[in-house]
Amino acid sequence: MSATLQVTIQPVRQQRMFQNSPTAWMNSGTCRIYPPATFFPTDGTGVIAAQKICKNCPVASSCLEYALSENIEHGVWGGTSERERRRITKSRLNVA
Repeated sequence: MSATLQVTIQPVRQQRMFQNSPTAWMNSGTCRIYPPATFFPTDGTGVIAAQKICKNCPVASSCLEYALSENIEHGVWGGTSERERRRITKSRLNVA
């Protein structure tokens, strides 16, 4: 019995699932190339490092709005810390 191995230099086209999902924007997040723990730091230095990654993310505003609408309390979302999101939420409640 013989087996043949075929090697290609063509990049594998990654199919994006759930493109019509309300969270489809997550497929374009810069955070996808980092370990999740990066965005759930235990100290201020970790928060700053995560925020630097988020700074140039093309979907940071969608990420932030998602975290605010879902009341996500932990981690760095859309370049904001937990404390910053609480302030944003509070200021939006005061305006309404």
